[in-house]
Amino acid sequence: MTVTDRLLPPTEAIEIILREVRRLPVEVVPLAEAGDRVLAEPLVADQDLPPFPAATMDGFAVIHDDTSPWREIIADQFAGQVVDVEVTPGTAARITTGAPLPRGADAVVPVERTEVRDDHVIILQDDVRPGENVRPVGADLRRGEVLIPAGTVIGPAEIGLLASLGRAQVAVSRRPRVSVLSTGDELVDPDQEPGPGQIRDSNRFSLVVAARRAGADVIWSGRGPDDADALRRVLQERIAESDVVLTSGGVSVGEKDLITRILDEIGTVHFRRLFMKPGKPFHFATVGQTYVFGLPGNPVSAIVGFEILVATALRAMTGQQPVLPRPVTVVLEHDIESGDRIEYQRGVVWADGEGVLRARNTGSQSSARLMSLIGANAFLLIPPRDRLYRAGERVRAIIREPIEGQPEGDGGWEPGG
Repeated sequence: MTVTDRLLPPTEAIEIILREVRRLPVEVVPLAEAGDRVLAEPLVADQDLPPFPAATMDGFAVIHDDTSPWREIIADQFAGQVVDVEVTPGTAARITTGAPLPRGADAVVPVERTEVRDDHVIILQDDVRPGENVRPVGADLRRGEVLIPAGTVIGPAEIGLLASLGRAQVAVSRRPRVSVLSTGDELVDPDQEPGPGQIRDSNRFSLVVAARRAGADVIWSGRGPDDADALRRVLQERIAESDVVLTSGGVSVGEKDLITRILDEIGTVHFRRLFMKPGKPFHFATVGQTYVFGLPGNPVSAIVGFEILVATALRAMTGQQPVLPRPVTVVLEHDIESGDRIEYQRGVVWADGEGVLRARNTGSQSSARLMSLIGANAFLLIPPRDRLYRAGERVRAIIREPIEGQPEGDGGWEPGG
């Protein structure tokens, strides 16, 4: 069954996908395996850090308003231990970075501003402020504070924070199980020499990497033949074992576009054409509890369709926030001609000396030209209109890779819908 055969704007297609996809279950993993996973529940501090006032540099723990020129060294306070002493007027304790401040002391004088004479220290600093070179209790975080919201991808800093709070296990969303299926008798593996009319299969390998980068667990990848019965069997086997199945090719209207016919027979097709370029033929279907994305056979169309739609679905399935990328406004460096659909032109965006984001495309935007994606850190969103987009005009862009000096996103999904 097909819900719609009309050309859907990408915004509407995204809305349909987000209505259909379900959140995957939560699982608990060891801290060492939590990297790049999506935090399933907010991390709330159950303690103050640091739990004691600590020295921020090597030196001497003192009373800040003590006027004694010479002070007796009464103890050595090292990190990782507590010496039971009290600093009083006329005394000081040698202390190392990270060590707890002894009782009575309220400041640390750096070692380079002191002079040691036997068992005494001379403070060479004229004015010592209370709390100087001391990290107070709770300076890093306070008990009850929400430190990391649910939906955050766990990176090195998040792992360090979890470790510092004693979280040896972490609740994360299960990774989506994904299968990738290339279709077409014209395809051969990369290590094979193509025969007449054949080409090497690139989409399968691109989509495997894209799915893994989006946080999925790719459990299978392979090719399917241009035979309806054999292809149906392969597709149903993959559907039975996967949360998501990605296919490439076979989604247009030709005699050999078998994915279209098979999905109509075995599932619910929610849409199959998009008002976008590249990537007009694009199927989204549900078969039982599995989501099937039928991507175009053209290499660039498959990657663009994955990043705009499939990656959004995977983020929603794992609860990752934000689910939708936030476009930014960029200034065109050259003229760009628009087409009859909203175009996702591969582009390069950079911040100029004044912090303005500027953009150019990567040359020919053919849907078969993978070179248009090499070095592209953004998709330039070019809605259709009856005149050129001129250099100096502002358009919207979806950033694919971080840009130094990039301002925060300033709007909705995309212009023109």
